[in-house]
Amino acid sequence: MADTKLNLIAGEWLTGESEIENRNPSDLSDLVGIFAQASADQLDATLDQARIAQAEWAAYGMERKQAVLMNIGNELMARAEELGTLLSREEGKPFAEGKGEVYRAGQFFTYYAAECLRQLGENADSVRPGVEVDVRREAVGTVAIISPWNFPTATASWKIAPALCYGNAVVWKPANITPASAVALTEIINRQDIPKGLFSLVMGSGRSIGQRLVESPKVDAITFTGSVPVGKGIAAAAIQNLTKVQMEMGSKNALAVMDDADVDLAVTLALGGAFGSTGQKCTASSRLVVHAAVHDAFVEKLVAGAQAMKVGHALSDGIQMGPVVSQQQLSENLAYVDLGKSEGAELACGGQRLEMPHDGFYMSPGVFLNTNNTMRINREEMFAPLTSVIKVDSYEEALSVVNDTNFGLTSGIVTQSLARATHFRRNARTGVVTVNLPTAGTDYHVPFGGRGDSSYGPREQGKAAAEFYTTVKTAYISAGSPI
Repeated sequence: MADTKLNLIAGEWLTGESEIENRNPSDLSDLVGIFAQASADQLDATLDQARIAQAEWAAYGMERKQAVLMNIGNELMARAEELGTLLSREEGKPFAEGKGEVYRAGQFFTYYAAECLRQLGENADSVRPGVEVDVRREAVGTVAIISPWNFPTATASWKIAPALCYGNAVVWKPANITPASAVALTEIINRQDIPKGLFSLVMGSGRSIGQRLVESPKVDAITFTGSVPVGKGIAAAAIQNLTKVQMEMGSKNALAVMDDADVDLAVTLALGGAFGSTGQKCTASSRLVVHAAVHDAFVEKLVAGAQAMKVGHALSDGIQMGPVVSQQQLSENLAYVDLGKSEGAELACGGQRLEMPHDGFYMSPGVFLNTNNTMRINREEMFAPLTSVIKVDSYEEALSVVNDTNFGLTSGIVTQSLARATHFRRNARTGVVTVNLPTAGTDYHVPFGGRGDSSYGPREQGKAAAEFYTTVKTAYISAGSPI
């Protein structure tokens, strides 16, 4: 039997009140590990220690903090193959994606290591003679991080790195589906020169540990990535303590393909955007809004491309798509296939459970045709390897369809017209816009976030992260008489 992986509570590795198994979605006979589930008392204890540790960490010199974050980032990048294998084994994304995710996580830490040295304030003269004003940012305090399973290392890292950079303590509750990656990252962080209890790992269910964490008055800020219903519940709990909140939630991203588009490029972008990471990402291209002039040619190549995609074990060579993460997710995906058919959509290919040599949660990439923007498959986030084609007759109609959603995370356009690209970039109501690029894939040094039901609170990543992880202090100084 595998050893139980522990929680990091107030600086100590401890067992919990129960345990869960973690199995490989590519091969259910493969036990990834057994993981302790934290208790409510352990959570309270680690929150108490976090406040003590945060005061000590805030007093560290900037170069000392910078060295800590740089060490974490360098180790992640150096171990990208090893930890990427672990990530793909427990989450199901192809190894190339898993390795790339871990390496990118390392880059988040090295980026914010540099930001440790760039925390510059502002100064001004007061309206009162002889008085100067100093404006600077200070740590917000103890930050609760609730991260998702689909990018278990990267999403957590783009929250943890700025939290530590700006002087905060961190209490991290990862998704219970991907605990192995969480333990691996925690081990790296815990080895660094940080105060005892500055960083804590509390594994457990959202209903127990997650709920108690967001309701705690000992938490100064909560950053969350997940579904809209859970996000709204967190916001409702947080407001009771006036806790600062940042949330990245659902999406229904559209890629608009215009009549002047390079069709081969558009198909490549659509396939990668829709089926990369098995469609289990908030930036997935789940709506393909295609001009009638190129619709048939686009659809023919899109369906052929989807049918040709190699689905298999996440660690097998040459695969393009791994399994769905869990039985629950697979069941939800297949239910959306049935829903689409009942709404009158044509399933051109895929959307079926696949029998493979290994017992896992395999599904073929599916393409819906003859859909419209009123269908639920085009209104709700499916988080599945499914995409829908919506035919339009003009650019104006395409833009209207793109914007007709409660969400607003990413959108893209494929066109050779600079005028259209510029108009789309300025008028698409999403937080991220791409031109002749997939809707998925963003850089770590610039802001990330959406509009509508997709996001709430300050932006993540880049320098914009300072808005959430710090609080502003304005100081007035009178130098007195120079004589």
